[in-house]
Order: sequence, then C-alpha cells, then structure tokens
Amino acid sequence: YHNIVINYTYGNELTLISESEGAMNEKYKRRVVVVGGGFGGLEVARKLHGADVQITLLDRRNFHLFQPLLYQVATGALSPANIAAPLRAVLKRHQNTQVLLGEASGFDVDNHRVLLSDGDELPYDFLVVAAGVRHHYFGNPQWEALAPGLKTLEDATNIRARVLYAFEAAERETDPAEVARLLTFVVVGAGPTGVEMAGAIAEIAHFTLRENFRAIDPSAAKVILIEGTDRVLPSYPPGLSANAQQALERLKVSVRTQSFVTNVSPEGVTIKSGDHTEMIEARNVIWAAGVQGSPLGTALAQATGAELDKFGRVMVEPDLSLPNHPEIFVIGDMSHLKGKDGKPLPGVAPVAQQQGRYVARLIRSQLQGKNERRPFRYFDKGSMATIGRAAAVADLHIVRFAGMLGWMAWLFIHLMSLVRFQNRILVLLQWAWSYFTRNRSARLITVQRPPQEQPDALQPGYNKVSERR
Repeated sequence: YHNIVINYTYGNELTLISESEGAMNEKYKRRVVVVGGGFGGLEVARKLHGADVQITLLDRRNFHLFQPLLYQVATGALSPANIAAPLRAVLKRHQNTQVLLGEASGFDVDNHRVLLSDGDELPYDFLVVAAGVRHHYFGNPQWEALAPGLKTLEDATNIRARVLYAFEAAERETDPAEVARLLTFVVVGAGPTGVEMAGAIAEIAHFTLRENFRAIDPSAAKVILIEGTDRVLPSYPPGLSANAQQALERLKVSVRTQSFVTNVSPEGVTIKSGDHTEMIEARNVIWAAGVQGSPLGTALAQATGAELDKFGRVMVEPDLSLPNHPEIFVIGDMSHLKGKDGKPLPGVAPVAQQQGRYVARLIRSQLQGKNERRPFRYFDKGSMATIGRAAAVADLHIVRFAGMLGWMAWLFIHLMSLVRFQNRILVLLQWAWSYFTRNRSARLITVQRPPQEQPDALQPGYNKVSERR
C-alpha cells in the first residue's frame, strides 16, 4: 500500500501521487495542514482554493457542523443531517485540498509534523489549528454525566433522548412527586445557548406535546434557567436582555439570576443565591455555562512554549500565530486574542470565519514572498439569539430590535449561513412546518441510555401502567 505510485493526467500536466504521503499531490511544493473542519478551519481551506499549495484538512468527524442550530436538533426541531455537511462534498471541487478522517494527538514542531492518534504523521509548512472548545464545569468534571453540554451532534441526540425520555417515564410513573421531578428541566447558563434551549424545551411542553399523552399534562413541566450574573444574555445590551427575559417568562420559564450551581446530583441541582441555598429536584439538567479549550491546545502549548489562559485557550500573537513559530496559527474558539475593547474575542462563528479568511490571505502572501503581517482585526456585525416562535433579540450595533422582526432576521441570517444550498432548503421547509403546526418532526429517541442512567420508570421489567389503569 505504501509503495503504490499512481500517474494520472490533470489538464495538460502529468501529476504524480504517492499513497505513502496520503495521496499528496507532488506538484505542490508547500503544504498546509488544517486541524479541524469547523467554521475557521473550513474557511481556511475554501479560501486557499486555487493557491499553489497542498492543503490537508484533518478532522475526527467527516462533516462540518453548523453549531448555532445544535439546540434545534437537541429539541427535535431539526434532524442532524439538516445542519451537517460532509466535508468531502463541500470541498470536492478543490483539487488542491485533501480531506482526512483522523485525530491529532500532538505536534513535532521541530520537524514540522502533526502527530495522529493512530501513529501516522502529517508534514506541514504551515499549520492551522482550529480544534474548538469543550464543556467547562469549573473544576467539577463529575457533573458532566449528569448535566451534559451541547457541542456535538452526539451531545444533541443525547439531550434529545433525555428530554423525550422524561415525558415517557412520567407517563408510566404513579408517584406525583417523581412525575414532578421528571418534568423539571434545569438549564445552567443564560447565554444564547441556554436561552435558546430553555425556550425550546418550554415550547415542547406547552405546545408540541399537547394532547400526546393520556396520564400526564406535558404543560405542567417546569423549565428553570439559572444564571450567575444579574440578567440573561449578559453580553447583550440591558434592554435586549430584558426583552429576552420577558419572552422566556411568557413561555413560563422560571429565570433565576445571580444564582450559582454548587452541586449536581442524580436528585437535582443545588444553587446558591446570596446567603440562600436551594435544592431543585430535577431529573434533567443541561449545561450551557462555560467552555474550555480543546486538549489539543495544551499539547500545542507544551510543544511550542505558548501560553494558555485560564480557560485553556492558546494565547496568540496579533497575526494569530504563535510566539517564535510564525508558521503555526491558532484560530477560532481555542485561540485567545483581545479585541478593540480589551476583552478576548467571543467564541462565535463570525470570529472563526473572519480569522480563517485572514490566515488564508496571509498564507497566500507568504507564498508570494511577502513577509508583511498586519494584525488581525475583527469586524463585529452584531449578535442574535432566539427565544422561541416569533421571538428573538438582535443587536446589530447600528440598530437593535426584538420580537417578530428580530426572529425574522435571525431566521434569514442563520439560513444563509448554512454551508450547502440543500441544507438551506431542508431547514426552511422544517421551520415553515414547525411555525404553522408547532410540531417538531424530529422527536426521535435514537440514543439508548445506559440502564443505570435511566429513571426507574424506564428500567427493564418496570411496569406501572397496569397499576395506574
């Protein structure tokens, strides 16, 4: 396998490909390795299309994921394929780009090699690391099993199963106290993800599942949103935060601000507000309170001597490179770079996309022998968050609005941000159907939770239906 050499004609030029180098096209003398096929990494690969450089895009998943809509998969509004696009399909016309399925485990910066978990190595002349972030439990990693976060498709389908299982278990339960615990949902963190999750779960309980059950009333479900600061959406202007909270309260979401989680257990969540401590009995807890850098950031810091911030993000130079390593760039959520306001740039898709385009331009100029590197500047176009049907807030800096107008703007921008036209059509049809019917067609339990994690009503051999009848 490693000695096979294939010759083929591309245009009028004979090209040599060696499988021992992962089918690297030898007509390109310079190599760019991009680790991560998210917003930043994919943008680098797309913008280097046609450049005189061989690009290798490495990801442990074979698809690009549109993370801003993950919560809609987690709440049954969209199917996973609606917000994911195969990387090979996206880049199939990019003849200088190769997509590899694999996982980076370390770096040999002296020899310009990316080390893979299966023992292989990828040589590079330029390296772009865009591996993203993971959940941050502030020193309590044991909470993750009880309070899952939302970063991957697996997270989304797991949360969807948990939410839907709760109603199914409650239908079979005869103890009113246990029914109440099953139908209590706690969302920790009132940033955009937390607000969107809380609003979506409330809509499921009050509208989507109406008349779907016989023994329980789904609208009796409680949704509690916990936030450590004094308002929801703390990064938004106070007026929009107030509008968002009012929209949540119309959906009967209980908002607890200035409250901090001190413990998560199978019985529920313990929160502290001032001097008051309260135990909220709940079977379902969803974590949206914080993120930390990918473990790959730690490996990169050890290999290069770069510094990490307190959240494990890599401190980068103004041109997004690493100190003493101008050939290595870190972009997206796992990088730490201060903006014009002196605060670190937010971990949102527009930042990663703009950084990806910037690095691609910089690499092009380097290939042309230009060594000038202007600092990266982020152009903030604004931010949006949706609370539910016909309710959203939008801060576009020059104008701010909420309600139906904000919701329509949110729909349009997110729809056009999807990578493939096919996904845009599918999502548009799903949204239209959900709007007019309040139905969520992807309410499927596709993840079988381990028995020890299931409520009693879902344990094998457990049957209270006959008792209730």
